[in-house]
Amino acid sequence: MKTWKRRSTRSRRHASSICTRSPTARFFPNRASRRWCSVSGEFGPLNLQPHPGRQWAQRGGKHKDPDRERRRRRRATYNRPHGVRQLFAAYDLTTDKVYGHVKPTKTRTKFLEFCRYLRTLYPLEVRLAIVCDNFSPHLTTKKCRRVADLAEANNVEIAYTPTNSSWLNRIEAQLTALRYFALDGTDHTSHNEQASTIRSYIIKQNNRAADQKLREILNKGIGFSHFWDHERPSCGDCSKPPAGMRPNSDAVGRDHTH
Repeated sequence: MKTWKRRSTRSRRHASSICTRSPTARFFPNRASRRWCSVSGEFGPLNLQPHPGRQWAQRGGKHKDPDRERRRRRRATYNRPHGVRQLFAAYDLTTDKVYGHVKPTKTRTKFLEFCRYLRTLYPLEVRLAIVCDNFSPHLTTKKCRRVADLAEANNVEIAYTPTNSSWLNRIEAQLTALRYFALDGTDHTSHNEQASTIRSYIIKQNNRAADQKLREILNKGIGFSHFWDHERPSCGDCSKPPAGMRPNSDAVGRDHTH
């Protein structure tokens, strides 16, 4: 069968996922070694437009109540006179807290400003590792060494995820939850209102980070992921997982055929 699509890179991405844990594993937070790890990412663009959500609604069409008024239609957003915003966010792997700043642009200068803010959250003698994707504002180039200079001067090390594997950054799950719980079903009239909603969600999320019951659930998930990433047998010897664990269909489907 002929197609215009080039050969899939899934196998290469899966092979590179072996070293994807290295940015997190090498710099995983360790209080004894005075090392702290934070994963960083961007979320955007943040537009002032209606975001579809999920809710209960009355039936329409031929089953519609004849006395009910027509539903309000979505407003048109052909013109964007207010521009867009970008969210710079970081996820602390130890405290399970999220930090975020809303910026007008997504440039290297704004990224460095956010890195300076992250540096102020920890003592200077603590080695801080920031895991991010290889988006161009995160990189050090021959013409611009500001990222490397900032890292050397502030006891910071920046680790990058492999190419085509930015989805393995742990902050992606946090940003997906932010979109689902904070932005879906909203129609903000200003960027200040939208930023206030995002800040409120981050504050509530950080307050729940100390919940012991939630921590037990997360620890179960971490142990489950650790088994399938490191202790899983080869395809020829596919034994059962430990009691209480079920294999992830996505993880198994990539290299198993059952």
